[in-house]
Amino acid sequence: MADWTSLRLTWEPRMHSILRIVTGVLFLEHGLNKLFNFPATPNHAAYSLSTLFSSLSPGLQGPIEVVGGALLAFGLFTRPVAFILAGDMAFAYFWAHAPRGFFPLSNGGNGGELAILYCFVFLYLWLAGGGEWSLDRLWRRGTTSSSGATAGRAA
Repeated sequence: MADWTSLRLTWEPRMHSILRIVTGVLFLEHGLNKLFNFPATPNHAAYSLSTLFSSLSPGLQGPIEVVGGALLAFGLFTRPVAFILAGDMAFAYFWAHAPRGFFPLSNGGNGGELAILYCFVFLYLWLAGGGEWSLDRLWRRGTTSSSGATAGRAA
């Protein structure tokens, strides 16, 4: 029988990274659909550059989702990106979904469950960081090792 502690210690950081990657790719998909209708959906409303600064939906929301989703998927600048995206999703829920009814199931159709879920996953990533499979970790490791080597040569 497996040792549950070692199993948890082995897979917890990996699952953290998998959660970040999958969330980033799904968020990127939402942005790509808003901007380029990819993947193609029926009844797609064409994206207009005239709405870019008029409101967040779809105005800046498409570019925010593409850039934020890509950065999260790669684990680059994870904490600040996740913080911004958590605020973005909280704003999206209270601006677009909550006026139809506070409880997501009672306001019909897309009641904002996804916005709420994204918001809290992004808050988790803001606190937990990118995980072991992230560019943030590689970048941090590279700067730490180079400064350590420099300090070792200087001494």
